[in-house]
Amino acid sequence: MTNIQEELKFTKQLLRLEWKADLEQFRQKTQSKSIQERKEAGTCWYPVQLVKVKSGLADKLIVEIICPEKLQSHGFQSGKTVAFFSNEKFTGKLRAGLNGVINTVRGNYMAITLPIEHLPEWMTEGKLGVDLMFDESTYKQMDQALSKVMKAEEGRLGKLKVILLGEEDASFDKSISHHPDPALNSSQNDALAKVASARDLAIIHGPPGTGKTTTLVAAISAGIKRFHQVLVCAPSNAAVDLLVEKLVEKGISTLRIGHPARVDDDLLSQTLDAKTSSHPVYQDLKSLRKKADHLKSQAKKYKRSFGPGERKQREIAWEQVRLMKEEVRQLEEYIQLDIYQNTQVFACTLSGAGSPPLKGLRFPVVYIDEAAQGMEPATWIPILSADKVVMAGDHCQLPPTIKSFEAASKGLKETLFEKSISRQPHSAMMLLTQYRMPSLIMGFSSSHFYQNRLEAAPSTFAHSLAEDQPVLQFIDTAGSGFQEHTDKETLSTMNLEEAKFALARLVDTLKSIGTDMFLLNQWNIGIISPYRAQIELLKELAEEKALSALLKPVKELLTIDTIDGFQGQERDLVIISLVRSNADGVIGFLADTRRMNVALTRAKRQLIVIGDSSTLGIHPFYKEYLTYVEENNCYSSIYEWMEY
Repeated sequence: MTNIQEELKFTKQLLRLEWKADLEQFRQKTQSKSIQERKEAGTCWYPVQLVKVKSGLADKLIVEIICPEKLQSHGFQSGKTVAFFSNEKFTGKLRAGLNGVINTVRGNYMAITLPIEHLPEWMTEGKLGVDLMFDESTYKQMDQALSKVMKAEEGRLGKLKVILLGEEDASFDKSISHHPDPALNSSQNDALAKVASARDLAIIHGPPGTGKTTTLVAAISAGIKRFHQVLVCAPSNAAVDLLVEKLVEKGISTLRIGHPARVDDDLLSQTLDAKTSSHPVYQDLKSLRKKADHLKSQAKKYKRSFGPGERKQREIAWEQVRLMKEEVRQLEEYIQLDIYQNTQVFACTLSGAGSPPLKGLRFPVVYIDEAAQGMEPATWIPILSADKVVMAGDHCQLPPTIKSFEAASKGLKETLFEKSISRQPHSAMMLLTQYRMPSLIMGFSSSHFYQNRLEAAPSTFAHSLAEDQPVLQFIDTAGSGFQEHTDKETLSTMNLEEAKFALARLVDTLKSIGTDMFLLNQWNIGIISPYRAQIELLKELAEEKALSALLKPVKELLTIDTIDGFQGQERDLVIISLVRSNADGVIGFLADTRRMNVALTRAKRQLIVIGDSSTLGIHPFYKEYLTYVEENNCYSSIYEWMEY
């Protein structure tokens, strides 16, 4: 126990380092900075234009804005907290203070939910701007969660602590049987059996394309047959939304906990706000609130200088306000209780598990998807209110994002999923059949990360764009003169010639197979790079007149994004630009092989990897990959494509 306590104490210290680093990085971008400097740092949109204001759920407003100016690379994204400000029309003074949450960001368009019913006048006067805000609430939750875990000596939390951290062995109830699901394969059914029999902990290890989410949803479906209600979590809103979508499709009553602005538009009907608004007695509640507000405004009209009669009338008025407010509170509680009683699955992010709507609730099981992407302190938050833990993920793919190099190097990058799967191996079941890619694309990943245990499903044998098209291709740019450069503003790395070549390869593939074939089959395309600067460069090049015309027919099928942006996704055709090309063999965070595992396993029909072997080959991982592509006749030199 002492070792565990010291481990948790150290994790808490590392969390504080991460908290401090994150806040400091944000302050450097925003504090005492002019509007222009904040714009350049990507933390401000200014000026913006209000294009639409509409009523949202639960009496909130949704405002839609556009930024007429060309935007710098920025940190605005769905779920982030922002604050509006305005330069007053006549004085030029800044007016700020109205916070909101971003719904969506698309190009120079942003939709934001505000916690008000009516837009303040100052937002329609002067020049309007939006600042990105730093939100410390999640850090506070993580810190408090670790404190509770450290203090837990008995009860389920105390038991789960010693099991998840490996001090005691997890136990299983062999009497609980699982009836195989004919829609699932043998390893998926083995995973379901493990989940069913586990008393404390079960782990579903899901390599790329093996149907991890499908298996987890099947486990949840089985779980609600044994238990009335369960909790389902994931580190990101996108991952939670995917689970909710799958659960709703199965007819499972699911309540999506979280701010509506952080929820996918198609799933808003599953939120507490939406279910409250559509409840049979909601109109009664709304009417009561209006009456209470009217009574309150009437009661405030009484002045301080009045006689005994007026004093009595004021007391009666305020008593009526109090009674009305109490009636409103009781009706609110009734609606929420009614919704909760009819809910089978409560779904939220890891931090959302500590939010007020779930306060006081306890669950027989918590299912945590993408658990290998959640920082350990965040993963403990939902475990605080659970009796049993089921984690699904893959510690050979993307790790959590850590801002502090010191905290990451000292151990914060190691997740609770990693600790548990290494310390409780008997609690884990690995899924072995993957349905995404042909064996040639899968082979290297299976060999390097999964002990060569993965098998390609028979259905993948037909996964190709055309018979004469190679499924896998590595194009070596060594000796081409394609050199990397560092973006002075972002310090990210780019390679202009390689970006041009990647897009040329896409155009060539479209011509070879026929754009009509892509449109007919709705084959989607992904261009991936580890570097944000390269992504921005690729997007700019794709918008240039000549290239834009060639790509226009498949524009809706094309996604250009970082590796992180493709986590959990797949594309029929994937082109990867590795960027790094230098005489010193420096590859930066390409050395994060888990991140590269994600990139190399997104393609369903064809994968084209572009990189400089003389730079990459110094690293053992890429040396092994180069050997793999050579042995499988998937290697070609840039000189074979020099007409580009």
